[in-house]
Formats: sequence, structure tokens, C-alpha cells
Amino acid sequence: MGFTISDHGFDSLEAVEQGMKEVVEKYFYKGDFFKTLLCGGYSMEQIRYFAIQYSYYSRHFPRVLGAAISAMAPQSSWWIPLADNLWDEAGRGIPGHAHETLYRTFLHSVDETLALDERGMPWVPMSAAVERAIQTFITFFYQATPLQAMAAVGFGSEFFAGDVMGVIAKGLQHARYNQLHPLDITFWRVHSDEHEPRHYQLCKEVLVDFHDPESLQIMYETGREIAISEATMYAQLHDEMMRL
Repeated sequence: MGFTISDHGFDSLEAVEQGMKEVVEKYFYKGDFFKTLLCGGYSMEQIRYFAIQYSYYSRHFPRVLGAAISAMAPQSSWWIPLADNLWDEAGRGIPGHAHETLYRTFLHSVDETLALDERGMPWVPMSAAVERAIQTFITFFYQATPLQAMAAVGFGSEFFAGDVMGVIAKGLQHARYNQLHPLDITFWRVHSDEHEPRHYQLCKEVLVDFHDPESLQIMYETGREIAISEATMYAQLHDEMMRL
């Protein structure tokens, strides 16, 4: 393969990518949330709860990117990739394309009667699990170096986000969740097929310049920490959903 993960660390960016794939497989796909979603094991009440709670995670992600930008080196090559990502969150100025709007379409396909306040937010309060995941991400940037910040976004989110959201889209297409009418999974497909792979590539174009073992180890440890925080959110949401 041309790269190795040894007991002494990583010898290339590709090795870090392989290490992160193993983290995602272990902490995401082997977790109860993904296994239950894919086999159609949730009720529509539970899917509704997930849809509401993920709306908070999605709504706060622009704050994560803003915090990351604040930790970047004051050079355009560092902060523009994240600003580009943030502009995607806003739909690149195209009416109806903002991710918040796309998500609301999914949310109302899950429950067309769901009441939202004047800001478009559900009346159901945000889960502590979601709040912890958001705050963990944002707080990380307070003391992060530019390399750690870029690795947090790149390896801690964008590297695997497209695959994860694609798996969620696949799970949401299970027949059990589409008995009344088809769920609108445009939000999940857009992220899986278009945005996340490009966002990771933008980060990678910066990270590829750091190929010494110490930097590669920092990238992996940072990505792993942030990824596990998100995976923990899914695990805790599963527990909450099972109590409904």
C-alpha cells in the first residue's frame, strides 16, 4: 500500500487516514445507533427524536467552523478552506440551499406537524449528549495550534463525515421509516456525495505539508479525540431513543 502504521507512529498522511478509518469503524459503525438504524430497528417516534436532536448538531456546526477559523494561522491558505466550508453551510448565497433550510425539509418529512418557533427551532430541548459534543468541539479550539485545529476539522470530522452521513441516508431509506411517505434525505445526500469529500480535500491540501512523524501523530490523536466525541453523541442518543 505504500504506507504503514507502526508501534512507533505514522509514516505518511495515508497512514493517518487508515488509522482514522479504523476509529470510525470501531466507534461509529459497530455502535448501537448505526446497527439499529440500518436494520430498521427504530420506531418513527425514535426517528423523530433523532431528527430533532441532530437538527441542533447541524445548526451549531457553523459555530464549530468559526471557532476553528479563530485558531488558524493568519494566512489565507489556512483559513480560506474553512471559510469555504462555512459558505457551503450558508448555501453559497443561493436561496433555499442553506444547510439549515435543507435540514428543515428532512425534519418535516419525518413529522410534517412538528412545531417550530419563530427561529425555526423545535420546541423540544437539545439533548445534553448533543450539547456536550458541540461544546467539546468548540472548546478544543481555545488552546489548539493551527495544525491541531486543521486536523480537528479535517480528520475529526470532514474525513469521514461523507461516509457517515451516507450510512445514515441509507438507514433512513429502510422501508420501516418510509411507510407513510418517503423521507426527504436530500440533506444527507448533499453532504455525503458533494460537500464532505470536497471539504476534506481542502483541509488535506494544508495537512499534506506536514509529514514528519510528530505532526502525523498530532493529526491522528486530534482526529481520534474529536471523532470519538461525535461517536459518543450517537451512542448516547441511541440510549435516549430506546427509553422513549
